[in-house]
Amino acid sequence: MKSFREFRLDTANHSLWRNGDRVPVAPKGFDVLAYLVEHAGRVVTQDEILEALWSETYVNPEVLRKYIQELRKTLGDRPDNPEFIETLPKRGYRFVASVIDESAAEPTDSPTSLPTEERAPEGAVEAEATSLEQESSSGKRLLWRLAVILLLVLGAAAGIGAYFRAAPNGANVPRLTNNSLAVLPFADMSPAKDQEYFSDGLAEQLINDLAKVSGLKVVGRSSAFQFRGQNEDLRDVGRKLGVANILEGSVRREGNHVRITAELTKADDGFQMWSQTYDREIKDIFAVEDEIAMAATEALRLKLLGGNGLPVVASTLRSVNPEAYQAYLQAEYFLGRGTGKEDVGKALAYIDTALKLDERYASAWALRASVQNMMAEVGLTDVTEGFRKSRDDAERAIALDPTSASAYLALARTQIYHDWDWDTADTCLTKAAALEPGSAEVFRIRSYLARALGNLDPAVKLYEHDVALDPLRANSHLGLGYLLYMAGRYDEAQLALQKALDLNPQAAFAHANLGKILVAKERPQQALAEIEKEPNDWERLTDLALVYHALGRGQDSNASLAELIAKHDTDSAYQIAQVYAYRGESGKSFEWLERAYKQRDTGLPDIKIDPLLNNLRHDPRYTELLKKMRLPI
Repeated sequence: MKSFREFRLDTANHSLWRNGDRVPVAPKGFDVLAYLVEHAGRVVTQDEILEALWSETYVNPEVLRKYIQELRKTLGDRPDNPEFIETLPKRGYRFVASVIDESAAEPTDSPTSLPTEERAPEGAVEAEATSLEQESSSGKRLLWRLAVILLLVLGAAAGIGAYFRAAPNGANVPRLTNNSLAVLPFADMSPAKDQEYFSDGLAEQLINDLAKVSGLKVVGRSSAFQFRGQNEDLRDVGRKLGVANILEGSVRREGNHVRITAELTKADDGFQMWSQTYDREIKDIFAVEDEIAMAATEALRLKLLGGNGLPVVASTLRSVNPEAYQAYLQAEYFLGRGTGKEDVGKALAYIDTALKLDERYASAWALRASVQNMMAEVGLTDVTEGFRKSRDDAERAIALDPTSASAYLALARTQIYHDWDWDTADTCLTKAAALEPGSAEVFRIRSYLARALGNLDPAVKLYEHDVALDPLRANSHLGLGYLLYMAGRYDEAQLALQKALDLNPQAAFAHANLGKILVAKERPQQALAEIEKEPNDWERLTDLALVYHALGRGQDSNASLAELIAKHDTDSAYQIAQVYAYRGESGKSFEWLERAYKQRDTGLPDIKIDPLLNNLRHDPRYTELLKKMRLPI
């Protein structure tokens, strides 16, 4: 601890105090001040400071001058009559105040957020002095602030190239122009290794918050989480995910204490751009009272990413109940494991727990809406009842938090797959896209809507965006392959479906869709070999009925169709209609399409673009069905 005049400099905790009150100082500004104080009374040159504090990055001395200016404002110093920092033209700087090296204990209320290494934007300067007395906010607020500082680092790296000075060998340090980021799952370093749900939740919330920023490419959860526990070279991670930067971290929880460490690294050379450690009691997990949050406030003025889409204020409509937040993270954890009945049931139970603890928890209502949607879509619940619950939950989430992109997405899915309210679905998706322009799910569901309306080319382009943002998600390639099949782009479709199988050899529907393509290419024997590998029962039976018909094996086609009807008449009416349509049995096909309409079958929105229904296109009953579904004719 060093003191001068009314100030005390706590180098252990990286903080500055004036008469017992903490003074906000930007992290790198603090380093400059500490260096000057350490060498008080001696002239230190610009090059000496730059070499000491920016040894791995070459910066223009203008950066240092900006920090000196801000330190003078903080200390109340004047360059023409210095009491602390003296400028000696063409020589450097000197700290002129008397410095006492004291061994007093640290202030009892000193913060517990400890910067481990600071490589924040060299052009960023300290904010106006603001109060450090901040109200406790939610874990989402902590994550939001963490997300903001990452944006500042990324944006500044892309935008302050003019400040880089030539390296000694004459080369310039290349500035970062690719604003792309992957958030890897945070490692659970807890002694019991039982906090994976918590560490995963932190990473997932960061992905969601960063996706709100226009101009920033943030890889989706499914792809980023492929690297859990892999310890893979970051250059390979960056190459596989198509990103320039990697955010990773760890969580260590012991009793009521939690330590969260995060670091942002350039993928190509391993250069650590920023890191931070947060030490908190679990009851205070939502509070963030450190220099980075304050520096973020000032750095927002840098107009990062061209000034497009950087939110200044995060939504404050979060749960303030730590137990509710942890239940929410548990729900997300089980949903991330898959869509099996057991995992989904556990997820729904944890969501209900969160809502019992905080009935105004908008994010929990939105997540519940998404789960109800998924259960209705895959047949884990009654279709009409499941979508009704989803609609109610999504509307409640929006009422509580009109900035919830996930709530708008859940409502849009209900409107596409059950309500067939295309205009309202489009309105919801427009709002979601404005709130989270970098969300892979936004592109995916917008593609669903375009496909239902018969706009195949835009649907394909939107799904290609989804694949770019979630390149290791097997279902993204699967969905793209299905769209390309419907568009008649068979070779491209086969490549996409094969990629899905490369990522997940057990991927449902991939073999079936490859079989459909081979049937369309008039290669039914090869199609049969593919379809026999399909793990999904109703899809395999549907496509066996199709391929047997193509092979001229009418009896086998009838047997497969009969089994499909016997097992799945309540959840596969649309697929049964497909088989009858392909076989030229229009009357029976329309009977089953009418059943699909009454059952609100989730396959029915494909009616406009499904090639298996081509035999029905000129039938007036087809036009009438489009009208009933409010689809364009």
